[in-house]
Amino acid sequence: MLLTSVSLRTVKNFFSESIKIKGMIISKLHYISQGNSPDEHLLNIQNACTAGIELVLLGFNDASEKEIEELAKEARKITSHFQTRLMIDDHYALAKEIKADGVYLTTTTLSPTFVREQLYSWQIVGATANTIQECEKLLADEVDYISLDPFKIEESDTEIANSVLGLNGYTLITEALNTETPIVAFGAITTDDVKDLLETGISGIAVSTEITRNFNTIRTFNELLNASVTQEQRHTFK
Repeated sequence: MLLTSVSLRTVKNFFSESIKIKGMIISKLHYISQGNSPDEHLLNIQNACTAGIELVLLGFNDASEKEIEELAKEARKITSHFQTRLMIDDHYALAKEIKADGVYLTTTTLSPTFVREQLYSWQIVGATANTIQECEKLLADEVDYISLDPFKIEESDTEIANSVLGLNGYTLITEALNTETPIVAFGAITTDDVKDLLETGISGIAVSTEITRNFNTIRTFNELLNASVTQEQRHTFK
């Protein structure tokens, strides 16, 4: 069994390390789970929670519906034990069933408005975007946050090289949107990128590979986010 007994986490300064969504305080740092099997995903989620992550996005979709359901239920047990937020990729009915904290939409085939109608009122709806036009559509649909990506790409992701945004892309889009809706950056982000990324106007970051390689980087990421001049929590929800 993956769960272990842990001491209560030290109370943190939420207003410097977090953003507020629907009255819910969530971390500026999101961990997107990785693994070649459900067991690897669960072990990595456990390790991330132990290291202090406060929001996990379950990103395991290459499996049967039954396998995803079982994985999500086990992930919910782990995150509940650590009082960590849990988001589920796309599977809104499952997110409602296990009372996850929300759904993250990875495809435009799912309407945020429709998905929200299927969820509890307190659950979050986030969605991915790559262009200003996609962001504007999501803002019109009143999503709770936008994951703007990719910032960079891994060596294995060369097929999406043309969509890389970089620092200039983030700056141009955040300035054009001028929105209070949180914009979260994602895409091969390392600790060296955080300071420059925050200066573009984004609200937080989602990290996968860098954290999976070394779960101790969670502390470093949080320290960098906490030290940022954006800690005044400009982004809140109505």
